[in-house]
Amino acid sequence: MSAVTQSCSLMNNYSRWPIRLVRGQGNTVWDEQGNAYLDCTSGIAVTSLGHVPPQVSQRLHQQLDQLWHTSNLFEHPLQEQLASKLASLSGLDRAFFCNSGAEANEAAIKLARRYQQKVKEEWRYEIITFQQSFHGRTLATLTATGQEKVKDGFLPLPEGFKTVPYNDLDALAAAITPQTCAVLLELVQGEGGVIPADRDWVKALVRLCAETGVLVIVDEIQTGIGRTGTWFACQQYGFTPDIISLAKGLGSGFPIGAILAREEVAEGFSPGSHGSTFGGNPLAMAAGLATLETIEQEQLLNRVGELHHKLFARLEQIKQAHPGKVAAVRGMGLLLGVELTQPAADVIAYAREKGVLILQAGPQVIRILPSFVTTEAELDRLAAVLDQAIAEL
Repeated sequence: MSAVTQSCSLMNNYSRWPIRLVRGQGNTVWDEQGNAYLDCTSGIAVTSLGHVPPQVSQRLHQQLDQLWHTSNLFEHPLQEQLASKLASLSGLDRAFFCNSGAEANEAAIKLARRYQQKVKEEWRYEIITFQQSFHGRTLATLTATGQEKVKDGFLPLPEGFKTVPYNDLDALAAAITPQTCAVLLELVQGEGGVIPADRDWVKALVRLCAETGVLVIVDEIQTGIGRTGTWFACQQYGFTPDIISLAKGLGSGFPIGAILAREEVAEGFSPGSHGSTFGGNPLAMAAGLATLETIEQEQLLNRVGELHHKLFARLEQIKQAHPGKVAAVRGMGLLLGVELTQPAADVIAYAREKGVLILQAGPQVIRILPSFVTTEAELDRLAAVLDQAIAEL
């Protein structure tokens, strides 16, 4: 019996695969029947250290016996420690904690508007985003998202958002007005097809925003915390944004979100202006600290770079071996996309039947998100299954 049939009390808002995962360890997950799968999804860029990483698990168990929740009426030593660590790694000054990526982008949008209106005393409220982007599923963040399919049935949407073509400087410049508050972008569009931003375009975007008083918000929810080979993708583009949004890989699977901001911008939030009941709870902070410490101690950023080169080379070999079937291989770090000339869903289903889990990013794009502790043997297995799937389908 399928998971959907058995769980009939659940709302039908997910297209679930017909397997029930009940256990995970490292890069392997098991279903109810004991079938093992190589997980090259990382829970959509979440379990970057593999499933149940020992150091994070130990820290969470310790915290479970100490304190789960108080509220943000009290000082939080673990919040202060994680905020300080993220500030040091990012070059920004202040952090706010929440529970998810959508909440992080909501907070970033609110902070940008409030900074412009309360600190700068300017009537700026418009946020410019880009086609094929994805920023979340709350009303504001789905409005910011540059994909019409996520907006279907949710009209009317909040005002104050403009969407322009990605990697198009003229379109961006034409969209900026005296009411423009911020530009919100991903440096690799994950859900939109694993599309990296053009470096010259990003450089010009940053310069244009500085000249016009527009804030730059970088959505690092999928790219952040080492996924691209540096702590933040913006570090590879050579600039520090005004605001960064984070989630996914920050907690190794424990729900957490955050925004980071430079000091002046952070002044937009004053007591009572924004908050979260569960944001920054001790369990999430323990998971975040342990995750960052593990990445540092095990030098996993270097490993991401090494694995990227090996996996990218294997994917290029597959492209060359199947002319006319693979249109492109692209991405950064361990966020890679393979664009096919056929539906990606067929290849993904084939790989799943062979015990390898991969994702989709658009009708014809496979998205591959291995953990930072994936072995070369596991990469070989992934590549072999992909090669076989593309050949046979």
